[in-house]
Amino acid sequence: MMDYDVFNGDADGLCALQQLRLAEPCGATLVTGVKRDIRLLDRVRAEAGDVLTVLDVSLDSNRKGLERALEAGARVCWFDHHFAGDIPAHANLEAHIDTAPEVCTSALVDRHLGGRFRRWAVVAAFGDNLPALGRRLALECGLDEAQTAAAARLGELLNYNAYGESIADLHFDPAALALRLREAADPFAFIRDSDVFARLSVGHDEDMARAARIRPERIGAHGIVLLLPDETWARRVSGPLANEWARAHPDRALAVLSPNTRGNLTVSVRAPVARPQGADTLCRGYPSGGGRKAAAGINDLPPAEYERFCAAFEAHFAA
Repeated sequence: MMDYDVFNGDADGLCALQQLRLAEPCGATLVTGVKRDIRLLDRVRAEAGDVLTVLDVSLDSNRKGLERALEAGARVCWFDHHFAGDIPAHANLEAHIDTAPEVCTSALVDRHLGGRFRRWAVVAAFGDNLPALGRRLALECGLDEAQTAAAARLGELLNYNAYGESIADLHFDPAALALRLREAADPFAFIRDSDVFARLSVGHDEDMARAARIRPERIGAHGIVLLLPDETWARRVSGPLANEWARAHPDRALAVLSPNTRGNLTVSVRAPVARPQGADTLCRGYPSGGGRKAAAGINDLPPAEYERFCAAFEAHFAA
């Protein structure tokens, strides 16, 4: 029998796993990748008696892998806030899924654990660009302003590390980062004692300084479109840059597009901060699209579809 921890490599996936493994230590096989690598159950060949813990990836995107695991006799526990579609009714599936805009996977784990490791949920909420949730959770666990700011910075850095086309684009492999996090029961101990925080801070600030030169390709009444260069640093900042522009223009949606090595465009979409709805439905209209209500993406948009996408993007958020 095998245990598998299957998780998104971003701040939310990492912090959800961190909470669970602080509560229930387990030497599970780690299955993860860059943020856009979400069909993670395709990598697991589960057998009867295996236990899969799945965090922060869409059930709908992993439906075939889930069906294989359940048919094989594995048990699956799933925490997520992305679009799930129909959730199978199966005795071996325990699903904690909530797609409300102001929730993240780590908040669901925090709820499940009764707040035992809530500081990590604070980190995740800020990393997932949910500052209101982050501040509420910080208040509930008694963090002062300086601690809240430090937790927010850690969340943003962990999330920044997940963006890239491949592990080679990242500063840290998310699987290795998960094990580094496990050395610290508390995020502030991790910030103090690990070299990860400092290394990510330098990388993030250098990349964002380059990104500051980017100017919008389009500014519409309802949305802004940014087109990034074909550079490693640009792939790393696509998510953080989208969040930064979204916060600066809360009444507009945002789309950030960057070339990938498959000859297509990778797209990050943010719904307007003032109306965090609709990003998932727009992106699910494309074969490689998915996400959640406030933030979603498309892995492969053919360049020939760029103009049509921009028109659909503006019309979608005008509705």
